[in-house]
Amino acid sequence: TGTRVIPGDIEEQLREMILLYITNPNCIILAVHGANTDLATSEALKLAREVDCEGNRTLVVCTKLDLMDSGTDAHDILIGKVIPVKLGIIGVVNRSQKDILESKPIKDALTDEQTYLRKHYPTLASRNGTPFLSKTLNKLLMQHIRNCLPLLRHDITNKLSAYENQLVSLGEPVERKGPFLLQALTEFSTNYCQKIDGSSRDIETNQLSGGARICYIFHHTFAEALKAIEPLEGLTHSDILHAISNAMGPRPALFVSEIAFELLVKKQIKLLLTPSLQCVELVYEELQRIIQYCLGHIRDFQRFPVLRDRMNHVVMNLLRERLPITNSMVENLVSIELAYINTNHPDFVGGTRAAYESYMMAQTNSGSFPVGRMKSEVVSSVVPREQDSISDQKAQGGRIWQLFGSKNSSEPVVQAKSSSTSGLNTFTQEPYPQHPKWASNPNDIHSRQSFDCELIEKLITSYFLIVRKSIQDSIPKAVMFCLVSFVRDKLQNELVTELYKTEAFDELMEESPEMGIRRREVGEMVKALQRAHEILNEIRDVQYEPDIIGTVDYDY
Repeated sequence: TGTRVIPGDIEEQLREMILLYITNPNCIILAVHGANTDLATSEALKLAREVDCEGNRTLVVCTKLDLMDSGTDAHDILIGKVIPVKLGIIGVVNRSQKDILESKPIKDALTDEQTYLRKHYPTLASRNGTPFLSKTLNKLLMQHIRNCLPLLRHDITNKLSAYENQLVSLGEPVERKGPFLLQALTEFSTNYCQKIDGSSRDIETNQLSGGARICYIFHHTFAEALKAIEPLEGLTHSDILHAISNAMGPRPALFVSEIAFELLVKKQIKLLLTPSLQCVELVYEELQRIIQYCLGHIRDFQRFPVLRDRMNHVVMNLLRERLPITNSMVENLVSIELAYINTNHPDFVGGTRAAYESYMMAQTNSGSFPVGRMKSEVVSSVVPREQDSISDQKAQGGRIWQLFGSKNSSEPVVQAKSSSTSGLNTFTQEPYPQHPKWASNPNDIHSRQSFDCELIEKLITSYFLIVRKSIQDSIPKAVMFCLVSFVRDKLQNELVTELYKTEAFDELMEESPEMGIRRREVGEMVKALQRAHEILNEIRDVQYEPDIIGTVDYDY
């Protein structure tokens, strides 16, 4: 019952244990071989050759020289002819089992060893034996340490620095939890605001982030999304004609209806709402990403997971509260543009100018031009905006066709009132040479419809570009006011209000159990590395003395 059972894989376990040490390139291999056994079956030499093929760090100890068969010796082995190792082969004669049982002193055993070596190996006696082995091992160890000293010192220094930084990041146990919590909240709020303003010390170099990313969203992503929307996107000639006809009701159309223009241009303005809301969503996502960035780069939040989660919850709630408000503001800006179509805008092409350009296009297509004028001169005539406004007011609700005369009159209705020879006045000083096809031929419905479509398209394009420019300017301002600036200004107050509560100090400042264990392990490793560094410094200062190294006291 008291007998120990030897595992069946004991040989494999021993082999793995030995290889664990000798595979280290800084290890000196001491291979012990019995002189009375065959070298080909030496397990120690086999393992040494596996990891040190050239024998650069292997020292062979040949034991049991006195037990070799009669007529044989280990002379060739001791001089290195059989086993090629560079650190040498040293033969020794140990005490026999009888000597151990009789408690033979070590000193007497060493004397008998020297006597045997001088008798059987007189030329090799000075380079063999236990005293010489002791001196050789000490010398090899010191030389090996000196060779590996720079690398060892470098490795220990790097590891010590890494563990000291890790210990600092783990921090010390918090005693005054209130001030520490307030400092953590302030630090997070400051880092968050700096990330938005671009004054953060930790600047990312691989991608845009924070305020730079928001700026890119406003002036590139959002601007390109708006430019991708064409003024007449989704509108066909059929849609425009149907809108004109539906706006007239049962009455035949004498003039192009303003109602049709407003209905169509409002439909196009509504297309600007989707990219505007997408702009808000992109900025919202970037503000969320800044939260995770700040929580991940402030080391105190790694120690206190409860505080990190609660802080993330508070900031996310603040963003969620502002998101619908911002979306509502953006929707209101688009609704404001839809509520009133300002056709008196200074940049709007105006009914008269649009009609004039459409008329000139019709003249160009028909190939007829005023007598005595070049084609380029007529097309390049521009109606002044002041005349546009006056003519629009006189038109009274879109009666812009009076500019070109009526069915029963060949003279223009609007006469020039100044002697100026430029702009619209030049165009109206003499009768028009030819009316559009639909004016001279009322039954040519197709020509009249084409003319109406071209006119409405020009008006829609002009007004849509004005609104798009206004939206491109106002949406970023609304997002900054309702979302970004609000969160930045209210963040610290929100954190202090929600988290800085005396009854919650213990819960928020509770470290995870793994953090305490890790701090203790890192502290012990720092002490061990500091001690190793001191030992290396001591070894560096020791002077090598051959007469001292290898001296062994055998009086025991």
